[in-house]
Amino acid sequence: MADEILINFTPMETRVAVIENGMPQEVYVERVSRRGIVGNIYKGKIVRVLPGMQAAFVDIGLERAAFIPVDEVMDQNLPAASRTGVSIAQLLREGDTLLVQVTKDPIGTKGARLTTHISVPSRYLVLMPGNSHIGISQRIDDPAERERLRTALESLVNAEGQESVDGNGFILRTVAEGISEGELKADLDFLRRLWVKIDERIGRLKAPAIVYEDLPLHMRALRDMAHSGVERIRIDSKETYQRAIDFANSLVPEIREKLEYYPGERPLFDMFSVEEEMQRALGRKVELKSGGHLIFDQTEAMTTVDVNTGAFVGHRNLEETIFKTNLEAATAIGRQLRLRNLGGIIIIDFIDMEDPDHQRQVQRTLERMVEKDHAKCKVTSVSDLGLVEMTRKRTRESLEQVLCEPCPMCQGRGSIKTPETVAYEIFREILRQHRAYEADSYLVLAAELVVDYMLDDASSHVAELEAFISKTIRFQVESMYNPEHFDVVLR
Repeated sequence: MADEILINFTPMETRVAVIENGMPQEVYVERVSRRGIVGNIYKGKIVRVLPGMQAAFVDIGLERAAFIPVDEVMDQNLPAASRTGVSIAQLLREGDTLLVQVTKDPIGTKGARLTTHISVPSRYLVLMPGNSHIGISQRIDDPAERERLRTALESLVNAEGQESVDGNGFILRTVAEGISEGELKADLDFLRRLWVKIDERIGRLKAPAIVYEDLPLHMRALRDMAHSGVERIRIDSKETYQRAIDFANSLVPEIREKLEYYPGERPLFDMFSVEEEMQRALGRKVELKSGGHLIFDQTEAMTTVDVNTGAFVGHRNLEETIFKTNLEAATAIGRQLRLRNLGGIIIIDFIDMEDPDHQRQVQRTLERMVEKDHAKCKVTSVSDLGLVEMTRKRTRESLEQVLCEPCPMCQGRGSIKTPETVAYEIFREILRQHRAYEADSYLVLAAELVVDYMLDDASSHVAELEAFISKTIRFQVESMYNPEHFDVVLR
């Protein structure tokens, strides 16, 4: 089955789903109130330089200062080969202005991550101001095509009348494979005009200020995701569809015929079970067809994936059962990483395999799955403990971070104290107050579960405590209290 892109638009939120072989593989969500800033270019002001961390904090006009490490600071006067050991203090000073681009959205308590290696993408090319390098996407693997594209681009960049792009570098994107020289020239001219406008804003604006904002999600989908394998792009908003037509005509005419307005009564995301898959992607457990399952645990430091055979008992022997479960798990994990948009360090705990050949096959299966991923991934071999360590480049928040927030009951711990534990804390608090203050009686305000436990299972302990302190203890249910919250009021 051919790939499809679904674009669901509402005034508050835009959602894009990538469908491969009839199944949702990637989901992107962008809300008007919380738009991502990856790709935006800012004229920032350096507010703090930290030589001990080899980094600096830059004010770009956001709530939190953004972070830039020394490796992301480009110095025209210092060749890259001679920069080893150079202090950040030699490159940046507090109060200076700096042209930066966001490479990672603010996530959790961390501010945005920046670079001075500016890049401006279009359909086929990426412009790199101040960098004369010409590169080609590694995913274009035909040597003859790589050479053709490089020769064509070099001739266009060095042609007479191209002075305005002298000193700028370019990277040919994967979608450039097979395009004509005319299409390449049109893209190059578009980037030239765009950079002239950006350069004018840089000189005019005072830091901190935004000088270039990347396209909204539905336009980025047309620019970056509509490769040759995509057969259809369905859009469920008439207005958005018309804007997409205009955008395609001006920048990506080859996808014009793939655009399709979807006016159906049935919601677009329901047709391909995208809503259902999104709900599943928010859960910890992922069922495998064989009967096994995966457990995903996402933390700030890393994501762990545990593979279990579950109800799968196999047909031959234990090693064969483990091997088949791990193979199926590797395929499912590759898809779930894209669907959940998990990034950073990922540890996969496959079921221990004794056969080295089985280990290699499982690893190769996982590597084949992440080859389809737009995010850069690196997979290590299976360790002695049966673990696979991998990294996936993280630039935006995961699906869970976009759609969810920490539980107010457990503060994101994933568990809460039992009524018994809270009851014993109440007993200790009453004893503390009895020793510190004079009171005629005590009133305990707590959640219904805790009060029920105190009056039922712990009633004998309450009576013993009343006898010990010679005071009356009364209880009152507070519906707004969470199970861990209580107050002891002196009467």
